[in-house]
Amino acid sequence: MLYKIIIFIIFYSIIEYLSADEAKCLKCICNHESGCKPLKCHWDVNSLSCGYFQIKLPYYIDCGSPMRKSGETIDSAWKRCSGDYQCSLKCVQAYIKRYQGKCPANMNACEKMSRVHNGGPGGCRSSSTNGYWAAIKKCHG
Repeated sequence: MLYKIIIFIIFYSIIEYLSADEAKCLKCICNHESGCKPLKCHWDVNSLSCGYFQIKLPYYIDCGSPMRKSGETIDSAWKRCSGDYQCSLKCVQAYIKRYQGKCPANMNACEKMSRVHNGGPGGCRSSSTNGYWAAIKKCHG
């Protein structure tokens, strides 16, 4: 019985650690993108980027368009969500969850999150995300 309790405690500690690590990584991404402020939409690499995580419209669609209201245009929902911390965080987490499986298994979680957020579905394998990951790694440790 004691053995089962020890295994449970170790398993719970690992899950809690991963959650804290994920939260720290997301905070670093938010700080890098906007100083973790709800920035207005602005032109960035051929399209508009908005809010805390500088979310673009295709990214918002890929993350499942969280908190979109009935009858609301996708454009309006994206801009509103991007400027709402909880909504944008939910979007980023869903987007990363959707595409991180394309990353190498030996890549650490924060690197996967950073590269997918910055480079999309192929971000983990693209050299174009190297600089972005270096900046996040500096914050994350």
